[in-house]
Amino acid sequence: MSAAGHVEPAGVGTPEPQLVCPSCGHRGLEIFHEQHEIPVHSVQLVETRAEALAFPRGSLRLGFCAGCGFITNTAYDPSLQDYAVSYEETQGFSPTFSAWADDLAGRWVRDYGLTGKDVLEIGSGKGEFLVSMVEHGVGRAVGIDPSFVAGRVDSPVADRITFIKDYYSDAYAHLTGDAVICRHTLEHIAATRDFMGIVRRSLDGRPATAVLFELPDVLRVLREVAFWDIYYEHCSYFTPGSLARLYRLAGFELLDLALEYQGQYILAAGRPGTGVSTDRHPLEEDPAEVADAVRGFTRGFAATRAQWRDRLADARARGRRTVIWGGGSKGVSFLTTLEIGEEVEYVVDVNPYKQGKHMAGTGHRVVSPELLRDHRPDLVIAMNPVYVDEIGAQLSSLGVDAELLAA
Repeated sequence: MSAAGHVEPAGVGTPEPQLVCPSCGHRGLEIFHEQHEIPVHSVQLVETRAEALAFPRGSLRLGFCAGCGFITNTAYDPSLQDYAVSYEETQGFSPTFSAWADDLAGRWVRDYGLTGKDVLEIGSGKGEFLVSMVEHGVGRAVGIDPSFVAGRVDSPVADRITFIKDYYSDAYAHLTGDAVICRHTLEHIAATRDFMGIVRRSLDGRPATAVLFELPDVLRVLREVAFWDIYYEHCSYFTPGSLARLYRLAGFELLDLALEYQGQYILAAGRPGTGVSTDRHPLEEDPAEVADAVRGFTRGFAATRAQWRDRLADARARGRRTVIWGGGSKGVSFLTTLEIGEEVEYVVDVNPYKQGKHMAGTGHRVVSPELLRDHRPDLVIAMNPVYVDEIGAQLSSLGVDAELLAA
């Protein structure tokens, strides 16, 4: 591997020369997975079943970069999306997620000396993480996100946080701080190198600023054939290695790399640098390893999809009532990829803003856990194994004796 993070290409199929990697510039992405007519948003609140069935659709055409290991949706069209309209992405109503995020906020404040300092968060959502950081000692904070809702921030430290309801761009490059945070946002951005370039230019003259990113690890998704973790909103898919290489190519020095949340999330820490470091973190994999995982996903996708369809069809044939737990992106992708309807009766979610709404694409109604007292399902499918214990405890408290499976 060279100083810039480039490695010799390791392919998975026939390269398409017109397709250029938006992270490293390597020409000739290799298409390995396609889906069409999938909802362009997964967590936009949809009021009626008719609206959900008529939800705007797009195509998924995943291309693998043999140069850096990055994966991108080559059919992605950003004009089809609007994150400012009824967008409900927060996981903050889950005690499991909230406890983990609060712990991470405290660790970042401690590990990067942010007590009393200024912090910028790009893609701050509804503001929960910035609130946690200020409660853990950050002095002042700015959050930028088009989906921000002012009435949702309820904390004594709210007056120390400024929220901007907009997309991050060069227009906000003057906003920096002692740390720039970007959690679960980069995977929604197609022009990844350009985006990181804006962040890097904003930090000229600020060599000590911590640059802290968090995003899903696609290597796990590929190895587990977790097709429900692939959807239109995520146009960019990173592994630890491809994220580390992008950091260096964009002019950052990589300080740390980790996998957390049961191996689902990549955490990357860096600071402005020359981008010429030859140090390689032990967690970085080569593109050849990603290529192997891509081949495994390609081989296993049809069988995994068929197994889930058969399981749900068998449950219905035997009169078993099935619900899925998780009304977010994983749930939308699970239902639309399987192309199922009545096999699943409801979608359960703890977020009260989602309850009573409908799943984009299939129209399944989202309900509260309390409805299960009367509905009495026989099978509950948790869309994320992280929450199995939390869901199991809720089912028990509701007196629901159902089989609980994790997707």
